[in-house]
Amino acid sequence: MKEGHSRSEEQYFARVDADLMKEYRSTREMERSKLERASHFMKCPGCGGNMTEVAHHGVTVEQCVECKVVRVDAGDLEQLEHENTLTRFFGAMFGRHP
Repeated sequence: MKEGHSRSEEQYFARVDADLMKEYRSTREMERSKLERASHFMKCPGCGGNMTEVAHHGVTVEQCVECKVVRVDAGDLEQLEHENTLTRFFGAMFGRHP
């Protein structure tokens, strides 16, 4: 085997190894990111308790089973504003009726 040929083989395999390591790290980072995101799904931003879906006046929101905090996303809020039911909605959520 010639010296030049063996050096080019080493360079080739070094590139292949580097590409494989890059792909491996990228895959691990994506998996870590998914696990991190899943650990927060349906968790209360205030106390970390479990959130459950609750329907009020035709709008489904998330409410913490422990501290009772309510999460209303932009679409739900827009729907409530459109129907002009914000006061009724929040009154019903917290046991106060206007």
